[in-house]
Amino acid sequence: MAPMLSIITNMKNFFDEHGDPRIAQWPMMSTPLPSIVISLVYIYFAKFLGPQLMKNRKPFQLKKAILMYNLLQVFLSTYLFYEIGMSGWFTGEYSLRCQPVNYSKEPSALRMLHAAKWYYIAKFIDLIDTIFFVLRKKFSHVNTLHVIHHSIMPVSMWFGLKLVPGGHASFLALLNSFVHLVMYSYYFLSALGAQMQKYLWWKKYLTSLQMVQFLCVIVHAFQLLLIDCNFPTVFVWFIGLHGVLFFLLFRNFYNETYKKKKHLDMKNK
Repeated sequence: MAPMLSIITNMKNFFDEHGDPRIAQWPMMSTPLPSIVISLVYIYFAKFLGPQLMKNRKPFQLKKAILMYNLLQVFLSTYLFYEIGMSGWFTGEYSLRCQPVNYSKEPSALRMLHAAKWYYIAKFIDLIDTIFFVLRKKFSHVNTLHVIHHSIMPVSMWFGLKLVPGGHASFLALLNSFVHLVMYSYYFLSALGAQMQKYLWWKKYLTSLQMVQFLCVIVHAFQLLLIDCNFPTVFVWFIGLHGVLFFLLFRNFYNETYKKKKHLDMKNK
């Protein structure tokens, strides 16, 4: 127990020294441990506990709850896209080539900080997707891509909020908020019922949009390896490698879902 307490104390001291002092007193911001624990509990529920609990139960009918949840996500994503954009990207204050983090208490810097906070919170709200899948016994939706993506993001965004809440790193959040706006709009329309399916032909293009998003993140992050910019190199790799990982996962999903299906359809003709 003593070695573990020592590790936690050292971790807290490190993040107190290097973290953004403006958020030192915020809940869950001392160390990444709470976020890590929540993500581990999420993985256990998604892959083990949830399916076991639902094994001998009928699927829950959650149409109204899902509609409300998806609509909430549309509003939240719209809010985040607007706030992150208006904190710098849409105002001309931010540069696509190099944007250090502004740790001051200027209005635009504080606006970006609070947008980053809500983006971090949104990564936990995203976990509700999986709860709905499990309760409806849609276990095929709780695939490797889904679980990896949802479990990594809360922990990753903790580091972003704690150490680089704004600047170059916020480009990822801007793009991702827009993609989520489109994605949850699709989910909302899909949840309305079978009568909407004829209008949802663009599902595969949504996956393409997600892959384009990660390509943009990769290029935007790794360009700083060639540019002298006051932004931590470790976060250049942190963000860029996230982009690479998720691009490969989404590309594999796209190939498995659409290209293989198209090949089978042509073969069966």
